[in-house]
Amino acid sequence: MLIQISTTLAQTQTRARTVAAEQDVVNAPDPVASLREQIAGAPNDAERHRLQLKVADLLLTGGHRAEAVAELNKIAESNSFDPIGFYNLGNTFARLGEQEPAIAAYRTAIEQRKGRYSRAYNNLGVLLLRTGRWDEAQEALLSALKLESFRYAEASYNLGRVYAAKGQNDLAAREWRRALVVDPQHDAATQAIARGRTDETIIVAAKPAKSAAAVVKTSPGKTSPGNTPATWKPFVIDQGTYDLLQRARSAFERGKMQQAVDNFNRVLSRQDGYFPPANIELSTALLRLNRIDDALSNLLEVSKRDGSRYPISYYHLARLYEMKGELKLAEAAFAQAATTYKPTNAQFLLDLSRVREKLGDFKGSLDAMESYLKLMQEHGQRPSWSDERIADLRSKATRQD
Repeated sequence: MLIQISTTLAQTQTRARTVAAEQDVVNAPDPVASLREQIAGAPNDAERHRLQLKVADLLLTGGHRAEAVAELNKIAESNSFDPIGFYNLGNTFARLGEQEPAIAAYRTAIEQRKGRYSRAYNNLGVLLLRTGRWDEAQEALLSALKLESFRYAEASYNLGRVYAAKGQNDLAAREWRRALVVDPQHDAATQAIARGRTDETIIVAAKPAKSAAAVVKTSPGKTSPGNTPATWKPFVIDQGTYDLLQRARSAFERGKMQQAVDNFNRVLSRQDGYFPPANIELSTALLRLNRIDDALSNLLEVSKRDGSRYPISYYHLARLYEMKGELKLAEAAFAQAATTYKPTNAQFLLDLSRVREKLGDFKGSLDAMESYLKLMQEHGQRPSWSDERIADLRSKATRQD
């Protein structure tokens, strides 16, 4: 009997403790509500944003994504001066896959620091790369590198990824090697070099090659049947030409465009006027100097001789044609870029849709837009503005019938 009474007493005490614990949980303050009270009394914008980010994290942990995004948007819509807060906001949006809000947050952080925010530039470059906006990504990452005197391993690694995406593999390898000079333990750069393609390798020979055209073996005006990745050969140049190329590239990176143009032209003069890496890079420098026609002629030469090897030439041609108002030529070049690049860059389809709309080809614009959206959805993304744009183009296409 005594044992039974003791057991019953123990069970009663256990139940009492459980009830008390449950009551404590019920009476415990809601952490989100507590944080909101702190937000209301925050002494400054930076502290308020820090607390709002904590609220968003708690909501995400609890599975309340929509509420979390709404909390983040409160920060994004504020006019507060808080560059670190906007940088952290960009990081949070990026983790959620909210690309455009993240890009906007990083740009705000950079603007508030008057352009002196290398980490924000680096992260911005990564997102622009993901969305296929390669030229903008390159510009952002170069800005990060300039601020750090070109000793920023992660920015060099990411810039290499941009160059690799554009098919400029020699420049990609150059950036990955620079990343390893700064950080010999950068595993991603090591792996990128190990698996990197060699179809644009530049070899320095004791004797100069006849010309780049002789090495590439392509015919003006068309791509030869044998011009495939399997048959692409490294470029062979002499040391003097290679040194000029590197001087041109360094000048471009540091924003000295006229100096870059002069050195790229010296490279070309030693290569019978044609050396695809230099022609492409020269066109970019010329565009920065607003020498559109000169940039166009260099790109045309590359697209005619080596378009399959350098499909980025079609994309840059399209942009230049659009700037000049030659929309039919721009449409053809954007379409060529979209079909030549594998995997397809979604940004090219978006550009193609825009140009077709300018031409009044609403059905074609809708087709390109739908292809763009399908590709974005395959990567788990659906831009917030896309539904409105699709609806607008469908309406215009219907009226066109």
